Amino acid sequence: MDLFQIVERTGVSYNYALGKVIYDIYYLAKGLKFEPIYITWITSTKNKFESLKKRLKYQYDWYKSYNKIKNNSVVLLQHPLHVTNNRILRKLKYKKNVKFISVIIDIEELRHYYYNNDFVYYKQEFETMLEISDILIVHNNIMFKYFVDKGIPEKKLINIESFDYLQKNDNAVKFERSISFAGNLDAIKSGFVAQLNRLKNIKINLYGANFNNGLLNSENIKYHGSFKSDEISKKLDRGFGLVWDGDSIDSCSGNFGQYLKYNNPHKLSLYLSCGIPVIIWKSAAQAEFVKKYNVGICVENLQEAEDIINNMNADDYNILTENVKKIKSLLCSGYFATKAIKQALDLLNKN
Repeated sequence: MDLFQIVERTGVSYNYALGKVIYDIYYLAKGLKFEPIYITWITSTKNKFESLKKRLKYQYDWYKSYNKIKNNSVVLLQHPLHVTNNRILRKLKYKKNVKFISVIIDIEELRHYYYNNDFVYYKQEFETMLEISDILIVHNNIMFKYFVDKGIPEKKLINIESFDYLQKNDNAVKFERSISFAGNLDAIKSGFVAQLNRLKNIKINLYGANFNNGLLNSENIKYHGSFKSDEISKKLDRGFGLVWDGDSIDSCSGNFGQYLKYNNPHKLSLYLSCGIPVIIWKSAAQAEFVKKYNVGICVENLQEAEDIINNMNADDYNILTENVKKIKSLLCSGYFATKAIKQALDLLNKN
């Protein structure tokens, strides 16, 4: 059985929640003998000639991919696929009898970000994925149920449980009553960031782009700068990593906050792969993972997190970090994605 994966060419992301998860799955799939087929993502340009050239290259990449992928092959896709060609994918499915394994990275219908900005494209991309996928690798049990409610048979769904975070990290984790958040600090996207100054009794470390300098007026908040995904891990070596989103520190409200009820935020994988336990909204889908492995605390709001951390001692913290060490080794080695992809191949071989 020939194995291929469609890989979109994109730039380097400085937003720690994006980019790396896609690369890590590509890398792990490559190790499992999925041959990469590269499709160039069309980026905007005002130069008409350059724009035409990019579109022709995009069409040529898809034409070449169709010819390269053999009959009865297995193709791995990561969704949403920003370079999708629904016509070619259907031809592969129905003319070449290709089997598709779809790894869900995001569901724009739930996230409301790209979906609102380009409704028709992402709606069609999502519907095509549901039509052609033989196996869907989903984030967690909540997302599993979401797809069952969409009419997808349970036998076609695999729960990845957590995204991996490939890296070599030997951080000596230190007990500290502090919270670290790494990600997009734009108050429009993450309104809760602007409210962190309401937490007066705990040290807060912020990493990422779009920082609001007004927060520097708070003595307990420190901004450390923006770092690439392979650099940020060296900075996170103490306290707790914050998995939070939305409009408020009182709850994960708003579209981005509510999305935590379904998705596996890559921040969680980042923090745990650095060896530090996490704080997560108790209604988030990944709260189940945090409880199962006892690698953090689940809270209704961040004031509650502040109180719990300030009443914690080093022994309490060390119990959590010992549990984190076990999960860290799995995340850094690619255990979860590798297991899910192998399981998908086994299911296809049986059918």
